[in-house]
Amino acid sequence: MINLPLKTARNLQLAAQGLLHPADEAATPERLLAAIRKMSLLQIDTIHVVARSPWLVLFSRIGSFPLSWLEQALRDGALFEYWAHEACFIPIEDYPLLRHRMLSPASLGWKFSADWMQTHQTEIADLLAHIEQAGPVRAADFAAPSQQKAGWWAWKPHKRHLENLFTAGELMVSERRNFQRVYDLRQRVLPGWHDDRMLSETEAVEQMLRNSANSLGIFRPEWLADYYRLKKVSVREVIARWLEQGFIVACNVETLGTLYLHHALLPLLEQQLEATHSTVLSPFDPLVWHRKRALELFDFDYRLECYTPEAKRRYGYFVLPILLRGELKARMDAKMIRKSGVLQIKNLWLEPGVPATAALCADLKGAIDHFARWQGADSVQCDNLPVALTPRWQPVWSLTA
Repeated sequence: MINLPLKTARNLQLAAQGLLHPADEAATPERLLAAIRKMSLLQIDTIHVVARSPWLVLFSRIGSFPLSWLEQALRDGALFEYWAHEACFIPIEDYPLLRHRMLSPASLGWKFSADWMQTHQTEIADLLAHIEQAGPVRAADFAAPSQQKAGWWAWKPHKRHLENLFTAGELMVSERRNFQRVYDLRQRVLPGWHDDRMLSETEAVEQMLRNSANSLGIFRPEWLADYYRLKKVSVREVIARWLEQGFIVACNVETLGTLYLHHALLPLLEQQLEATHSTVLSPFDPLVWHRKRALELFDFDYRLECYTPEAKRRYGYFVLPILLRGELKARMDAKMIRKSGVLQIKNLWLEPGVPATAALCADLKGAIDHFARWQGADSVQCDNLPVALTPRWQPVWSLTA
């Protein structure tokens, strides 16, 4: 049993996620793909009061990059979209891991409706014939019925058809236009695919757990299972086997008890692990998407409140965690006002007990400035500065000086 300080355990997970040190080279399309492979999954969300989540997750790891690179990787076939943690961009080499889910789509809950497919089989067959003959489509290509009710989940029929066919693996996302999915036949997106290349569910689950162990670096069993949303797997039996194989080792972590460490990180224990990276994170970053893990490992009590009624929100609509040299020490509710080139920080909070030292203020402002410049901002406007920061910061500052 290896004994580890809590700080070391945190730094090991940051190293596994590519967040221990800032990028030491300029971003390239190859580095973008390498970052996704390191995480295994890049969760998709469409909220864009600041940057869309997938772009922000990548920025946190590789620095500023042209947003078109991610969509180009999808068009080029280096990535595909499917349900993994949630909707995710996934390296194309992992398509065999998820094909079994496509062949049993009913197991994915609300994401697939067998009743809908049965009731609308004629219209769905016509839609597939249309795509085969006319080419890829977007949901926006089809009008909603005149009696269609408004609402977040009030999808028009063709949107439901497309999403069900996507979940069943009959359609794939061939590209995104203005971040809208473009659907095409699987046979055209992956012309060389044959199902005899797919992994069995047992083999796929094993590999997904291995991917998760590699991307987390250090973990509890439940953290491991959550990464790909694996709900019916005996993780403890897998861990017992991995311990015998030397794939992982058990660690006694200060205040947390037993965690498991991926063997590839063992050489890092011989080094002086110091976290030097400070950056703004997405609410859907793998570092924080498991809220209980963020609380246990980083003492960061976090939830996304955009779906919470405004009166019941503790912080704000789209609050971004801020990583400062190995710790989650701050959060901000921000909005990018693109017409005026202003990053508006509606609220900024330091975590309880975090002192506003000169070093922390410099790290925090540096992380915000870097993020704002990447967003194309000319200035930052902070509407509600924490009292502890008012002696050191102005509420508005220019990024062009």
